[in-house]
Amino acid sequence: MNNSGIKSILHPLRIGEHIARYPIIQGAMSVGVSGAKLAGAVANAGGVGVIASMGIGLNSPYFHKRQRGSFFTANQLALKDEISKARIISPEGIIGVNVLVATRDYLTLAQTAAAAGANLIITGAGLPLTLPEFTVDYPDVALVPSVANVQSAKLICETWKTQYNCLPDALILENCQKVGGHFSQCEQANFPGFSIKWVISELQEYLGQQEKSIPLIITGGIGDRTEIDRILGMGADGVQIGTRFITTEECDADLRYKEYHLGASPEDLVTVPSPVGKPSRALKNAFAEKAIADSSLLERRCIANCLESCLCRDSKKTYCLLQALSKAACGDIENGLIFSGANLGSGDRIISVSELMAELTC
Repeated sequence: MNNSGIKSILHPLRIGEHIARYPIIQGAMSVGVSGAKLAGAVANAGGVGVIASMGIGLNSPYFHKRQRGSFFTANQLALKDEISKARIISPEGIIGVNVLVATRDYLTLAQTAAAAGANLIITGAGLPLTLPEFTVDYPDVALVPSVANVQSAKLICETWKTQYNCLPDALILENCQKVGGHFSQCEQANFPGFSIKWVISELQEYLGQQEKSIPLIITGGIGDRTEIDRILGMGADGVQIGTRFITTEECDADLRYKEYHLGASPEDLVTVPSPVGKPSRALKNAFAEKAIADSSLLERRCIANCLESCLCRDSKKTYCLLQALSKAACGDIENGLIFSGANLGSGDRIISVSELMAELTC
């Protein structure tokens, strides 16, 4: 919001060939939190709806625990189903798929998403340096990497330009101080003068030197219109919002998961170690307390071999991330991992996506 107290006008957000009515991208939340219902509803309301692909086949009829490789096949089939369902909900909306570079099937899922009609592919948990090679047959699919800092953005842009003669269609910059789930490079927050405004300015200066316009989207701790206006006022082109969409009717997670977020406050946020070797921001519960105090109290059985590098599988440390996230999303809120951003307390009840989008945009 500007100094006069008058809300700014939210302009459309163009990403590649796709134009969203509002500069709002719904965050991808795994496992089973942001699927077709949530993504389709957000796209219908003028934002960019995003399906999280990590472990998407785990609770599907395609996954057979005793069949080798079944998990990865199930992910592909379930992702196709979710994209199809989202498209039925929102025939003309913008639907994206989030794929995690740290997973073993990330490139396969990126190709699957592109072939199945996703408009955007958003990446996280690593640098997608070879992604354009695997989506070259789908030029209308916009590629949107998530980055933790300016250095990561530069490496992606320079690598893609040199090897594939292309640039990202947009970039998502994570605010390490507030983003939910895994975060990295937060040590820079201790530098004198550090602020998300400073990082936005540095990155926009670099992007302004490129041969095409690359929108910059900020994610982490954004939960209301005031925060949207604040971030856009710093020079960002759009925002990504995750946690706030959990407490909507269309969110694909169990009602108990939604209610747990609804009753949480900033004092409930904790930093939990993770099998990927990075800290993660989550809500305090019995699982989180065990993970922080003594992870030997948690089950360490790897159920799907889903990650390229995994402390649980490789070193018998921490816990199975896939199982922990899935348990929580399915309603076992004491024995699962509940990721959350820092924008808690923005809502007091479960509402529809259309109602939330109206609140964020009016």
